[in-house]
Amino acid sequence: MPLDPLNDCPRHAHYMDGVFAAADGTPYVRSNMICVFESYAGDIGWRHSESPITGMEVRYSDPKFKKSSSDPSHISQFLVRFWTFVVCFVVYVSLQIREVRPKVTLVARMAASVANYDYIVDWEFQTDGLIRVKVGLSGILMVKGTSYVNVNQVPGQENLYGTLLSENVIGVIHDHYVTFYLDMDVDGSQNSFVKVNIQNQKTPPGESPRRSYLKAVRNVAKTEKDAQIQLKLYDPSEFHVINPNRKTQIGNPVGYKLVPAGTAASLLDHDDPPQKRGAFTNNQIWVTPYNRTEQWAGGLFVYQNHGEDNLATWSERDRSIENKDIVVWYTLGFHHVPCQEDFPIMPTVSSSFDLKPVNFFESNPILRIPPNVEKDLPVCVPAASA
Repeated sequence: MPLDPLNDCPRHAHYMDGVFAAADGTPYVRSNMICVFESYAGDIGWRHSESPITGMEVRYSDPKFKKSSSDPSHISQFLVRFWTFVVCFVVYVSLQIREVRPKVTLVARMAASVANYDYIVDWEFQTDGLIRVKVGLSGILMVKGTSYVNVNQVPGQENLYGTLLSENVIGVIHDHYVTFYLDMDVDGSQNSFVKVNIQNQKTPPGESPRRSYLKAVRNVAKTEKDAQIQLKLYDPSEFHVINPNRKTQIGNPVGYKLVPAGTAASLLDHDDPPQKRGAFTNNQIWVTPYNRTEQWAGGLFVYQNHGEDNLATWSERDRSIENKDIVVWYTLGFHHVPCQEDFPIMPTVSSSFDLKPVNFFESNPILRIPPNVEKDLPVCVPAASA
């Protein structure tokens, strides 16, 4: 749907048109479909402060050295103390290092109205190469009617399958899932998916006072089933898409990693009809070889799909994905137990994930950006009162 200037996007945003197909296939143009703007919210790109050397006092006088100014030993003592002070001062000043760089983001935003809900999708491109994808939920809550006007009338709250939001209105418990099709092509089309398991390593007895430490075990997915991922808090992993044919100067394969944030897994039975149709939510991450006919996680005709044409079915073929042109599928999910603040129009609730460079650059790519100074930033001055 078209964006509303000054409300959907900031004052300085640039708007772009979108081309759509009418019911008879005729293309037509709709204005203000995407806005692009630069965002500076006071976030930090990088920073570091060096702690100064403390406790190094330089005293100008000492009772032991109170002699006449004509005493040669007094002069030599004074010179030693003077140069000691100079050296300590230079060291102290040199360690007063504080460097900070601001984070600036280029945002491309769209909003889709899907029946009663609105989904705001932001693609944030940051100067350090990180790409953040954020989804916001708003719109009209999904509700059903009821005879209840107060929770005291409800014999069992769990039997509502929702929350009483107002007189005769129940907000129904439900889920939201948005699946992203990520054709990464990291420095070329021949890529591999690597699951980096972060594991506990026990220390052999007597080797160290430490009992354990961490290690990273890298496993390259050979086939599709190796890359079917369900996120687990106590089995942490990183998920890298690398190009094994492109290396940094010191030999690491260039890559990007998928960094999940808050998401949700479906709790429905796998043989439940809606879950068969939405089987792409069985895992949070899938990897498939590129196939131009496999573009939509729910299949080509979602409402006529009984589970025979979707991402889960394609991935069952267990095709080779090592050093191939691959597609990563990531599902961002929300469990939604409505509350009264969601009614009748819900405030935006957001979640996101990141695509972060991992050995893609030789070093921090934003080391050389200049810091902000006062004249770089707009200064808001209140208008004179009438």
